[in-house]
Amino acid sequence: MGGRKSRECGLPGALVPGVSEDMLRFPVLLALLLLWQSAMATPPNVVFMLADDLGWTDLGCQGSRFYETPHLDRLASEGLRLTQFHACQNCQPTRAALLSGQYSPRTGVYTVGSIDRFPWWRRSLRPVDNVTELPLDRTTVAQALQKSGYATGMFGKWHLGDSGAHHPARRGFDEALVTMGRHFGFRTNPPSQVPAGQYLADFLTDKAVDFIRRHREKPFFLYLPHFGVHSPHEAKPELIQRFRRKAAAGGHHDPVYAAMIASIDESVGRVLQTLAELGLTDRTVVIFSSDNGGVGGYRREGLRKAGDITDNAPLRSGKGSLYEGGTRVPFIVRWPGTVPAGTTSDAPGIHVDLFPTLLEIASAQPPGQSLDGTSLVPVFRKPTATDRPPIFQHFPGYLGAGENTWRTTPVSTVQQGPWKLLEFLEDQRTELYHLEKDPGEARNLAADEPARTAELRAALHAWRQRTGARMPTAHKAGQRPPGFRRTAGE
Repeated sequence: MGGRKSRECGLPGALVPGVSEDMLRFPVLLALLLLWQSAMATPPNVVFMLADDLGWTDLGCQGSRFYETPHLDRLASEGLRLTQFHACQNCQPTRAALLSGQYSPRTGVYTVGSIDRFPWWRRSLRPVDNVTELPLDRTTVAQALQKSGYATGMFGKWHLGDSGAHHPARRGFDEALVTMGRHFGFRTNPPSQVPAGQYLADFLTDKAVDFIRRHREKPFFLYLPHFGVHSPHEAKPELIQRFRRKAAAGGHHDPVYAAMIASIDESVGRVLQTLAELGLTDRTVVIFSSDNGGVGGYRREGLRKAGDITDNAPLRSGKGSLYEGGTRVPFIVRWPGTVPAGTTSDAPGIHVDLFPTLLEIASAQPPGQSLDGTSLVPVFRKPTATDRPPIFQHFPGYLGAGENTWRTTPVSTVQQGPWKLLEFLEDQRTELYHLEKDPGEARNLAADEPARTAELRAALHAWRQRTGARMPTAHKAGQRPPGFRRTAGE
């Protein structure tokens, strides 16, 4: 075997699979074929951009008539929007789930900080103690992609342990710069030079663009988790002034918050422009999402001191709640040649799906740990593909909205297709909603659908047992525990 050598190319035909020796007589054709084979063998780059506290309706393409997001709107027109994608009720557990591919019961990360952030002792259950750093025995999606040959970079909010072995530079990222807490006058870990007066979103985008330029010759994974639009609400003055001239539209009204969203949108635009300039658009998967619902919708829930800055209507409630306003977030993916442009899908998705999705995109090997999610690649390819296992949430604690009011009490949820069940753990009451007909979760159908309620509740209990979900324990309401000290939040 092996054939004779091509007189023009000097290559044995057998060394080029699928190419005959007659074809080898045409050097230009051969060169194009080899380039095509090389492109097919190289997995695509992945850029994952994550906003902080950005609500489901806070983009133009998601319905806002006040906020301006032209670059994200264009990204959506060139890709796919998942209209029922979910994160956790606040930021730290979402990040743990995204990076580990595991639900909160497996990692122990289910909220932010200590359980003593809020006076839980006034209620009837003691929360489960929270884990604040991603356990070191978990493989991150960055480690999996790094092992598969990807250059990996992370710039922004990590929130899973910022020192020693927990720093992202030790969790699979070749380059990692951590910062959060302020939008002006911020510091980074490790320390870096920050130009005086620079806005954080712009600084992080500079780092991201530089990373792309330096790693354009090999597959790369860029994780860009912005701190915007999280409080403190600070924005560039010229953008604030622009939105002060606009009239409010629905619950969207705050010019500072609008200016923060505009800066995130500018960041997305700069990343997309860099990919285009380097000829990387067609071989880069770009994903944009948020870590939890927007800070708003509470006044409609009767929580007057919760600090609404936006509104998630028609969804119910907001950040901190396990109603849809607290967990449903924007999700946009662009993958030229694979994702049909300008499409939407109502297939349910959830944070733990990202890990198996990126493994499939990168043709990477799965880690030696349980992965709770389902790859979204079939939905990317065919947005009408909605059949998938149920999605779950478990929150064994309390999140406050004022001195003695609550965004949520301990609760678990399950969603199967359009049906969503919530089981509140203080009294085991259940609520059942049909999300397609009632996205605002206004009509509880538990009493009207006893068989479906029982079925979903059984599935929820089986999932909690399967994942080792810890449950809050009984406590005499109003009895302040010895040594209780309120702790700071995010």
